[in-house]
Amino acid sequence: MSTIRIRAQESGGIVTVRALMTHPMETGTSKDAAGNLIPPHHIDVVTADVGDTNVMTAYWGVTISRNPFFQFQFEGNKGDTLTLAWTDNQGGSDSVETTIG
Repeated sequence: MSTIRIRAQESGGIVTVRALMTHPMETGTSKDAAGNLIPPHHIDVVTADVGDTNVMTAYWGVTISRNPFFQFQFEGNKGDTLTLAWTDNQGGSDSVETTIG
């Protein structure tokens, strides 16, 4: 099951993408029940591609909240396939594809 829920809608040549990502986004400053620091675990890079064209790249860090909601816009067409992906600082990753509606 993907950690990304996504919706992409086109209106007047502009595609609006809304995405919800499930991720702990740990800063490295929190402590567990035993008082030990929880190591940093956060999304570093989010990319969006339509075919072979990158339409958005975001570089994130520890300041982004847990389970982030993300929205952006770009010029695009209904029916195209959008791929949204993330990678984190511990080598984890996920991606999802959706058809622009």
